[in-house]
Amino acid sequence: MVRVFRSLKTEWIPTVGHMTAQEAHRNISHYLMYRYNWIRPHQFYNGLAPAQAEQKLSVVSELVDHYNRPFRHRA
Repeated sequence: MVRVFRSLKTEWIPTVGHMTAQEAHRNISHYLMYRYNWIRPHQFYNGLAPAQAEQKLSVVSELVDHYNRPFRHRA
């Protein structure tokens, strides 16, 4: 959690700050929900953004679920 705030401060927040609280809210929300989760590569995920890594895990999880279902013999 500390890293996200460090990244936000060093990569996104203007050095002069925001003009209004609404501008800050909109800008920070965009960074966190879009750039940080979908665009910015993360070392932990081998260079993928968290949302991309989660999508890959979801596909693998669906495959595992498919192959772990009990086999039903159709008569």
